[in-house]
Formats: sequence, C-alpha cells, structure tokens
Amino acid sequence: MFTGIVTDIGTIAQLDQQGDLRARIATHYNTSGIDLGASIASDGVCLTVIELGSDWYDVQISAETVSKTNIGAWDVGKRVNLERALKVGDELGGHIVSGHVDGVAEVVELRDEGDSTRVTLRAPKELARFIAPKGSVALNGTSLTVNDVQGCDFGINFIPHTKEVTTWGDVKLGDQVNLEIDTLARYVARLHEAG
Repeated sequence: MFTGIVTDIGTIAQLDQQGDLRARIATHYNTSGIDLGASIASDGVCLTVIELGSDWYDVQISAETVSKTNIGAWDVGKRVNLERALKVGDELGGHIVSGHVDGVAEVVELRDEGDSTRVTLRAPKELARFIAPKGSVALNGTSLTVNDVQGCDFGINFIPHTKEVTTWGDVKLGDQVNLEIDTLARYVARLHEAG
C-alpha cells in the first residue's frame, strides 16, 4: 500500500532479461533499512526487492507486469519515481495507491499555465469511465487530482514543486505513463453495475 507521494527519484542502472526482467535501481534511500522482500513502487509499479547494495536494489519483473505497464520502454539511465510502502502511523498525504497499475495513458498535450504545466493524457477507453473531475489518479506513482475530463482525455496541473521532486519535470509529448485509477472509483462502479 502506498500514498502516491514520491520520496525519491531513482535511476535504472541495469536491465537484464533472465526469463523475467531484472532491474537494478540506483537510489538515495538508506538501503540498510530496506529488507529483502520489501515492496517499493517504481514509477507506480509495486515491485519486490530481491537484492540490495549500498545505493541500489534489484527487482524481478514478470512478463505480465511488463505487458501492463510502461516498463518495457525502460532504458538504463531512465529516472523513475520511487515510494517505499506505507507503514502504520505514516501520514497519508496523497490517496490510497496499491501499486497495481491498471493500464498506460499517453501524454497528448502540454501547456504552460503560469508557473504550472497542464498535461492532457489519454486513458484507455475501458479505464476512462473511472476518471472524474476532482477525483484522484496515480500517474507514474504520483497521487494527482484530475482537473477536467473530456471522453478519454483528462487534464492534470503540475505545480513547480511536483515537477522538481518527481520525474514530471521531464514529461514529453507521447510519453507512456503508468495509470492506476482510484480504488474508490473502481468499487463505486462495481456496486453500480451490481444494481
């Protein structure tokens, strides 16, 4: 369980296809405080730590996870948003995020608005119905508020602080972004379908 509040920007240091994909992620986290088997959200994907070094950790990523996320486009040197799993008593500053990515959205427009940047993304049709104005989404592991929705397109504003402490300062047109819809929206839709 996560909050969508990014606490580090890691860098993909190594990628190795060994049946599953194995990735080494360089981090500023104190790795002596990370246990093997710990969950760390990496660009919003909950991944299990399988090996640790002084300033890195390794994760093993299944083909299923690669197929449902933007991980297939990861290259050595790519920066990724990181968040350690929520502990009892931690501040819940974002919203409840599971780290189970629902699909990939595409950046279709970028526009500066004052010091902020308005980013318009296109969600897969089957997920768009779960996205509502002033609702929450997690994009590349970042808890964000939706500004507006038009069909499958939805807009997010990124303030300078968010662009500085996450990878959102690097966003480009055409980027593929991990999308996790709000858990509450999923359950409301399911209850509505059940009648």
